[in-house]
Amino acid sequence: MDEIIGKVKSKFEGVKIKENSPRRIYIEINRERAKELAEYFFKDEGMRFSIATGMDTRKGFEILYHFSLDSTGVVYSIRVYIPKDDPKIDSFANFLPATEWIEREMHELLGIEFEGHPNLKPLLTDADFQWDNKHPLKKYK
Repeated sequence: MDEIIGKVKSKFEGVKIKENSPRRIYIEINRERAKELAEYFFKDEGMRFSIATGMDTRKGFEILYHFSLDSTGVVYSIRVYIPKDDPKIDSFANFLPATEWIEREMHELLGIEFEGHPNLKPLLTDADFQWDNKHPLKKYK
């Protein structure tokens, strides 16, 4: 077992680990602890934030935060599901400025609220664009 995964399991009870390959590991965690895990990866393990992706799925909004441990080539992805009826999660931007733009994109395109984000103004559309609470990548019934 990967040493970092062992540490994650002991520090973050209840996480679900899925190893797609020896160099690609997914760690599912609840939204209340996701920021804490990201800080651990970045500050304690020295991982580099690569990118985040957001999707509207049957389980809710799924966000994957991808971190790379460049010395080993392993990518650790934090998987978080956010309920569609309460689309909120803490922003990572206060300790990880590289997440600022991607959180803005997910806010604009999916309607996810990143609490504590310094600036959630749209990146891709004109400021006067009328959303009427519609978001381009959000699935509607």
